[in-house]
Amino acid sequence: MLTAALSLTGALVYGAADFLGGLAAKRMSAMLVAAIAALAGLVVLVAAYPVLGGTWSTHDVTWGLLSGISGAIGISLLYACLAIGPMSILSPLTAVISATVPMIWGLLVNGERFGSLGYWALGLALLAVVLVGFVPERGAVRPQPRGLLLAVGSGIGIGGFLIAIDQTSDESGVVPLLLNRCVTAAIMLTVIGVLALIAVSRRAAREMKDERMPQPAVIAVGASPEIAGIPASGDAPRWLRYASGFAGRYSTTGLLAIACGVVDVVANGLLLLGIRAGDLSVAAVLGAMYPAGTILLAAVVLKERIAPVQWAGLVLALTAAGMLAVA
Repeated sequence: MLTAALSLTGALVYGAADFLGGLAAKRMSAMLVAAIAALAGLVVLVAAYPVLGGTWSTHDVTWGLLSGISGAIGISLLYACLAIGPMSILSPLTAVISATVPMIWGLLVNGERFGSLGYWALGLALLAVVLVGFVPERGAVRPQPRGLLLAVGSGIGIGGFLIAIDQTSDESGVVPLLLNRCVTAAIMLTVIGVLALIAVSRRAAREMKDERMPQPAVIAVGASPEIAGIPASGDAPRWLRYASGFAGRYSTTGLLAIACGVVDVVANGLLLLGIRAGDLSVAAVLGAMYPAGTILLAAVVLKERIAPVQWAGLVLALTAAGMLAVA
């Protein structure tokens, strides 16, 4: 029962993190939002480590790092497949794969066993994952093979994260999550750094090209140097003007991204506790209900309509959680 409660709660908290990240991504690059969230989560875990503690062993460090690599690959492929679309098909497909992979691992490798009620509940939970994540789209097209492959790869990556976390010992505490977040932040920052260098080099190339093609300056009588395009003395450096403009424009958005990272760490902690309290297969299937949290918050905050099929999925999710709690 504890595993079911922790995993389902963690899924709802994951959904809240996705909701906050989605709001931030409306005004800022999704990759930048992910990087800020990863750094915020890392800061929280570093601050929490002296309190929560955890042992450092080669075994736990290895699986913690592997969980970060697998999770980062899964999330990157998720962004890629959702960009191709249609989201209404690829999003629930990713969720189902991410639940099925660790469920199969738990049943075949870990030797987890249930009664007939438990197996029925797992099947019902997988169906609930599909229905909750399904967003009906008018005129939706059939997914391309590339999109399907990316969705499957994303599900395997996210499922691999759960399997890796399951391999860590109880004594490791939050060490696996700390290492996971270190890897994720490093990968995100590296990608952003490479993209920034490419953008700067392209901009420099354009500016050099413009400098080779001088334009005649026409200055109106009485015009100030700034209007004429001539920098006035005492102007702030260009990088400082860019930084101040960025901070002014994205201050609220940055706070949303930071909140996303903090909430995501809480969700990771709940799921970790759920996995360690019971069976991986139960935690994985119920943890895949994360779209429910996003949907409910969107309905309350943004007044978005919940489709009937999604209501059915929410009811099935609660039913499956109750069945697994007593199975």
